[in-house]
Amino acid sequence: MIKTVFIVLAVAVAAFLLFAATRPDTFTVERSITISAPPAKVHALIDDLRAYNTWNPYAKKDPQMKLTYRGAPKGVGAGFDFEGNKESGKGSIDVLESDAGKVVMALRMTSPMEADNRVVYKLVPKGDATEVSWTMGGAVPYMAKVIHLVINIDKMVGKDFEQGLTDLKSLAEKP
Repeated sequence: MIKTVFIVLAVAVAAFLLFAATRPDTFTVERSITISAPPAKVHALIDDLRAYNTWNPYAKKDPQMKLTYRGAPKGVGAGFDFEGNKESGKGSIDVLESDAGKVVMALRMTSPMEADNRVVYKLVPKGDATEVSWTMGGAVPYMAKVIHLVINIDKMVGKDFEQGLTDLKSLAEKP
């Protein structure tokens, strides 16, 4: 009886691990919002990393997070290193591209897990408003595939993106 239970458990674990191997090699999380402000005003709140961290949900979740700014004050070459609690982790953000319609950043995490993701903010004029989409994507190594079977990354990170976009909207719509 114990041998049968062990065999069934071993087969179930093996099936779970094999199924994880079939999952996608990349992930993407995206959320959008319409902000009643011109693209230039919204862009300034993303492109300037000090302004960025006034609405960045991860900086807001961890007020004790250590931020070390480096490089240009804004735009390409701007960056910061962060070290926070277990949830926010440790890593860096660097602006790779910046123009009126898009800001692209590199998010490199060193803790709690290593990751090298791209973050893209697209700004599309819509009359007197701006549609802002926040996208993050990157590679999913095997262990992350296993984790993604248990934790829905889209829901987990998506909630943070939604909160961040709501806070960005509040700031950008102030007179």
